[in-house]
Amino acid sequence: MFKRFLMVFLTLIIAVGAVLLAAKHPTGPNTVSYDEPAGLWISIGMIIVLFLPPLILSLFSKHVVRIISAVYQTFVVISFLGMIPIGFLSPHHVGASVIAILGAFVSIASVIVTLKVDSNKK
Repeated sequence: MFKRFLMVFLTLIIAVGAVLLAAKHPTGPNTVSYDEPAGLWISIGMIIVLFLPPLILSLFSKHVVRIISAVYQTFVVISFLGMIPIGFLSPHHVGASVIAILGAFVSIASVIVTLKVDSNKK
């Protein structure tokens, strides 16, 4: 249980870090930036709300719940994988691509840990 929760929480921290890094170099008027802190807080809040289901599901050991959590976390992996080429196309967002690669690896590891951790340990 602790491994699953820690991996999902680490993925959450990386996702928040990616938003903070993306806010450092906004690409247009409708993107997240430090100039508009309300929009930045809303973005971070949305990420936290979207990570609540896998965080809560990581506390349970039933096989069905772990599969649901893994499917949900797969969408997070897809999001990080989609962020990688976007970061390489912009000259200021190479750091965002690096953090997206790190997030993708941690998310994939989280899915593996979620599916492979033995729930019948005694």
